[in-house]
Amino acid sequence: MKRRKKIAALTMSIALVGSLLSTGAASASGNEKTPSMNTSKLLNVAHRGASGHAPEHTIPSYELGEEMKGDYIEVDLQMTKDGTLIAMHDESVDRTTNGTGLVKDYTLEQIKELDAGSWFNEKYPEKADPTYEGIQVPTLEEVIQTFGTGARYYIETKSPEVYPGMEEELLRVLNKYNLTGVNERSSKVLIQSFSQESLMKMHNLNPNLPLIQLISYKEPATISENELQELSKYAVGVGMSASKIDETYVQKVRNAGFLIHPYTVNDKEEMTRLLDWGVTGMFTNYPDVLNDVLHGK
Repeated sequence: MKRRKKIAALTMSIALVGSLLSTGAASASGNEKTPSMNTSKLLNVAHRGASGHAPEHTIPSYELGEEMKGDYIEVDLQMTKDGTLIAMHDESVDRTTNGTGLVKDYTLEQIKELDAGSWFNEKYPEKADPTYEGIQVPTLEEVIQTFGTGARYYIETKSPEVYPGMEEELLRVLNKYNLTGVNERSSKVLIQSFSQESLMKMHNLNPNLPLIQLISYKEPATISENELQELSKYAVGVGMSASKIDETYVQKVRNAGFLIHPYTVNDKEEMTRLLDWGVTGMFTNYPDVLNDVLHGK
């Protein structure tokens, strides 16, 4: 209950405030079903949970992210052989479990036999905790069941081209727990992806879900008015590597009415610089550090 109360306080700080983006980008799209987000709230997104402190994408990591004042629980999705959505960043289980091979070749029962925590103790002995040994890979439903519908979830469809039906299954789970809908309910979930096709599919399945287009830049980031107009047809925001952007880029995106949530920012000076540029939030492995920056500590 204590955890639920803490999250409940956070849920009051951000809500959908209309059916359009509040600036020219939205009106350019002519799409009256594109949801809008409150940009006055600077989001502290616990990247894979508080993954600087605990094994990524595990319940302990998500719990620490919440305790450290993260506004959203970030969940990367992969899909098992038998169609269950699990929390894992990589298509392969090799890096974050004691198993080998691709997630798509494992049933859920087989995934549950893997140790998703011991690798962290071995890699980061100074942060090792014996309770991490043997912890399981959680399913998306288990995450929602643990933290409840009062929590907020920032969900990424990873490699959707590998997992036919991923978007439909995601929407089924969100519907089951009443995490979709209009206005306030929709702001409980943000969906992001590098795949425009996946986001468009989500938009067509439910236009009330706020979507974030992830963009990969090999060179310093630039974005055109035409690109922003195209994005406004389905997305409320964008995300990209913090190392690729500058103040001009941030202001151009913000002036077009979009949220901008760069990743992955773990240094106080970089956090401060990005906030000064006008980002509306960021991903960090250390939500406790970002919380200190946001509160001037």
